[in-house]
Amino acid sequence: MSDEILVGYDGSADATVALNWALDEAERTGRPVRLAYVFEWVTVAGWIGPGVAPGIWPDETARRQVEELVGTAASDAAAARPGLTVHGEVFDGPPALVLEERSAEAGLLVLGSRGHGGFGGLLVGSTAVSVTAHAHCPVVVVRDAAAGRPGRVVVGVDGSPTSLLALGFAVERAAQRHVPLHVVRAWEPATDGGPAPDDAVAAERAALMEPLARWRETFPEVEVTVDVVTGRPARTLIEASRDAQLVVVGTRGRGGLRGMLLGSVGQQLIQHAHCPVAVVRERRQSRSEK
Repeated sequence: MSDEILVGYDGSADATVALNWALDEAERTGRPVRLAYVFEWVTVAGWIGPGVAPGIWPDETARRQVEELVGTAASDAAAARPGLTVHGEVFDGPPALVLEERSAEAGLLVLGSRGHGGFGGLLVGSTAVSVTAHAHCPVVVVRDAAAGRPGRVVVGVDGSPTSLLALGFAVERAAQRHVPLHVVRAWEPATDGGPAPDDAVAAERAALMEPLARWRETFPEVEVTVDVVTGRPARTLIEASRDAQLVVVGTRGRGGLRGMLLGSVGQQLIQHAHCPVAVVRERRQSRSEK
């Protein structure tokens, strides 16, 4: 494992937005950046990669075009951001599987909201959900219209282990960006005679204050607001993302179905949030580490 920022890159406009977000993150943290183009050979008509359509499969001309595309993007990024280390690399195979495997060597994986070529259908099909659910490191999905805008960092916390990891990730990003942190705890109240709403809110707020207090000691300069409300967590966080520059959640919270690595809140956020979304997880072992 390294602290490298891995960027899914295919030359599309959305991939370029994701790359710029990753470069901004690298400037704040001093991390190196690697562009990863996943080259999946096609055997039917309808080439959707760069340049001209390939001829007889496999087509080495098309691969050279891809390598030139990635190399130029990496060198241009390094020239525009002096002091950053930027590399580009081309991988072969199914995009989701390759990115998941390569994430085992990264500290952060950044994806655009849509793409072409190896990332066709991102956020429309299953690629984004698969990568976000199964990657070995935190994943950021960058929404093109909102990338780079000012605003606070929002984090959803429900007391689950991955949401507490998300809290730490969010506090660190708020400190790096010198912006406020907004902590949201939203839940749908029980209808079977549970605690009164006021009592439930007070209990949830008290449970949230303990882990939050530890982070406040580490980053006392971060302004923190807390919102404990009844309501659907995904809808509440999507609304909070309207004036945020980043919203952070864990991979699966309380109530997540066993075996699901990405809960419904995370899935809805990467589809509908108004800003980039970071999905944070416990580090998973890669196949080579087992």
